[in-house]
Amino acid sequence: MDYLLQLAASPTAWVALATLIVMEIVLGIDNLIFISILTNKLPEKHRAKARRIGISMALVLRLGLLSTIAFIVQLTTPVFEIFGQAFSWKDMILIAGGLFLVWKATTEIHHSMDPEPEEKATTGNVVTIGFAATIGQILMLDLVFSIDSIITAVGMTEHLPIMIIAVVTSVIVMLVAAEPLAKFINDNPTVVMLALGFLIMIGMTLIAEGFGAHVPKGYVYAAMAFSAVIECLNIARRNRHKRLLAARQ
Repeated sequence: MDYLLQLAASPTAWVALATLIVMEIVLGIDNLIFISILTNKLPEKHRAKARRIGISMALVLRLGLLSTIAFIVQLTTPVFEIFGQAFSWKDMILIAGGLFLVWKATTEIHHSMDPEPEEKATTGNVVTIGFAATIGQILMLDLVFSIDSIITAVGMTEHLPIMIIAVVTSVIVMLVAAEPLAKFINDNPTVVMLALGFLIMIGMTLIAEGFGAHVPKGYVYAAMAFSAVIECLNIARRNRHKRLLAARQ
């Protein structure tokens, strides 16, 4: 208890908490974009449930990984070298996750541009398989983003209570933002393509970091923010055009 009171009285701890919460929310948004795109492909009645399961698994994985910090720290220890480049378990996980993100986003872009309409799943068995496959893919990326999240937390503070508060806060933000974000993506098809582009960029960033290249996250998120602002302006222009056409009729 005295330890928690000392933390609460420390300005440095509050600064670390605020900084870590922002970092965890930013990392959580990447996770949430992927969850939203995947769940929007399910039948509408299954989407909210899949999103809740996906975000809940993200929280469980993050808290579970926090309980094994000593093991997580060891993931950054090199296990082998190839042509002088050392690779740790963290590097291999980031590379695998990045490759999966690039593959998944590229596949989704191909499907969205395919002129042949896909047959809608009507039987319960097909829906169940689709739901299970979606949850499996969400779980895989939850693991990648969770490990990245916890390693970021460990690198920023040594205080476990601060890490737990930051992680729980970021997941609560994900839960609150999940429905509005998924609806916005579903209502604006062009946003889906933009989000898939974001996923490819995030995937390439994970692969680069897995190979030891430091990619400044600020540049990546600044590019994403700029693209999102341009897309919002395009949406506003289209909506205004629709209102003008409706008023003339």
